[in-house]
Amino acid sequence: MSERFNQAAQEWDKGDMRQNIAHAVFQMIASRISLLNHMNIMDFGAGTGLLSFKLAPLVKSVVGVDLSEKMLEQLASKNSSTLEVTPLYHDILNEPLNQQFHGIVSSMAMHHVEDTAELFKAFHTHLKRDGFIAIADLEAEDGTFHTHGNEGVYHFGFEREALRTTIENGGFEHVRFHNAYTVEKENGTYPIFLVTATKKG
Repeated sequence: MSERFNQAAQEWDKGDMRQNIAHAVFQMIASRISLLNHMNIMDFGAGTGLLSFKLAPLVKSVVGVDLSEKMLEQLASKNSSTLEVTPLYHDILNEPLNQQFHGIVSSMAMHHVEDTAELFKAFHTHLKRDGFIAIADLEAEDGTFHTHGNEGVYHFGFEREALRTTIENGGFEHVRFHNAYTVEKENGTYPIFLVTATKKG
């Protein structure tokens, strides 16, 4: 899967769709969560940093975690003296970081993770007390969203109530779903949700 993303990295930010998704997801996160200047944030599946760099001016730091080195190279190339996101090539499911965050965000990465239950347990491990998650992904779809094919796609979107149970079982409470954006393609429309929750206990 990382090979496909490595190949796509150079052109990833071109076109409106991914830019529009990142913008809409950022706006929804900012409207639902108080982003404060002391916060350390993880962007899981950060890719080229489309979401990370929108969050970075509002918080203390953002670490962009991804399994595609080429995507992270694109992210790093956007860093400047006034705005910086830390790129990190790491698999948090297999090897937890020696760091906890005030919040974890993610946009359109969760459907590429096979074991969603383990993902939320990993998120729980990496959050400080009362930390938050804000995760955007596709509503359940018929497998036609990815026009390049479904290699590396483990979930054709998510059913909200099933995902709510997974998140709660991972140690979270106050699970809330929000309508973030709708992608319109020739072959259909694909709603994207943002789910927020806080670490329990």
